[in-house]
Amino acid sequence: MPWLSIQSAFGLAVIVCISWALSERRGAFSMRQVAGGVAIQIAVALVMLKLPPAREALLALNAAVDALTQATLAGTGFVFGYLGGGAAPYDVTHPQNSFVLGFQALPLVLVMSALSALLWHWGILPRVTRGFAFLLQKSMGLGGAVGLASASTMFVGMVEAPLLIRPYLERMTRSELFIMMTVGLASVSGTVLVLYASVLEPVVHGALGQILVASLISLPAGITVARLMVPEDADFKGTKVAHDEPLIHYESSMDAITRGTVDGLHLLLNILAMLIVMVALVALVNIMLGAFPDLWGAPMTLQRFFGWAFAPFVWLMGIPLSEAETAGQLMGTKTILNEFIAYINLSQLPEGALSPRSALIMVYAMCGFANLGSVGILIGGLTALAPSRRSDIVTLGTRAIVSGTLATMMTGAVIGLMT
Repeated sequence: MPWLSIQSAFGLAVIVCISWALSERRGAFSMRQVAGGVAIQIAVALVMLKLPPAREALLALNAAVDALTQATLAGTGFVFGYLGGGAAPYDVTHPQNSFVLGFQALPLVLVMSALSALLWHWGILPRVTRGFAFLLQKSMGLGGAVGLASASTMFVGMVEAPLLIRPYLERMTRSELFIMMTVGLASVSGTVLVLYASVLEPVVHGALGQILVASLISLPAGITVARLMVPEDADFKGTKVAHDEPLIHYESSMDAITRGTVDGLHLLLNILAMLIVMVALVALVNIMLGAFPDLWGAPMTLQRFFGWAFAPFVWLMGIPLSEAETAGQLMGTKTILNEFIAYINLSQLPEGALSPRSALIMVYAMCGFANLGSVGILIGGLTALAPSRRSDIVTLGTRAIVSGTLATMMTGAVIGLMT
């Protein structure tokens, strides 16, 4: 086994140990649950990335990214003209500067949100969701309520998923609530998958398939870490659901498209606002740090501090020490700001800053909503759905950013084992 793979295996064990050290009840450690969770992650990664048919299917998803991107540009070009990717009314002397993120890439969220709602109304996504929920229940012993919420997170998002089990939120245990929150922060929703892939495709071949696999692997990772940090009583069988009928209902296909578009608009505006504010705040901090003398021959920046703070954690995933500071900057940006900014930064790294293997590990490790802003959104959404559980939700929310980050780190380490 190559040295870097051994490094990833060591890191995987350390991440499990960190999760156990942060446990509310260390004596409730279950080797069977941990071994089973890690084994499922490795098995999913092997099947999806090593078996030729599955690998070819993932690469074929590039066509879906291209199709959705071109379709979105048709809409943005019609509405925004050349700012949205349409023909320019003048000679373009610097085409490399003609890309406008807010008018060309981000509207993908609108299209994906409407398409997801339509697929839900047609019954396609509910069937896929129930299938994933069944697999999680059988393979990891989850109750029906948390299994359905965890599976649906991949398709409808961390706040929308609890809507499917709203009647059961009041009586779920602390451990089940924590599993649901951790899985929500350890994965990304289907509405942003294509957006992230469109940014990463120039850097990582088959980006959409890689992000999809990252979310799949992070499901058992999130469940495993959550069970370590907030263990369930050994004899608890899980909160069951009375039926498996999805609670999201649309009157017609047009109603699904309309409501999906409106929901996507809220998400788009949130992304736009967060990008503007977060980038501005980082720039402001860097301006203030610029008043200090250079440190080791370079200006002091927030990104450098991120790199130093997160370098040990990315090393655990299998990143070489020579690249740990650069990768640590990305992981810090993802955790403090958000994963989209981190993915943009990854796509803009100078050639050779990260090896292809390290870039792939970081794509997987950053594929999750575990950041400060998302935790606030998650707590606000869940307390509105289950006000009687406010105390538990707020308390667990501060721990969930840690568990969600540890889960994506496990995913990164698993990919380090595979490459």
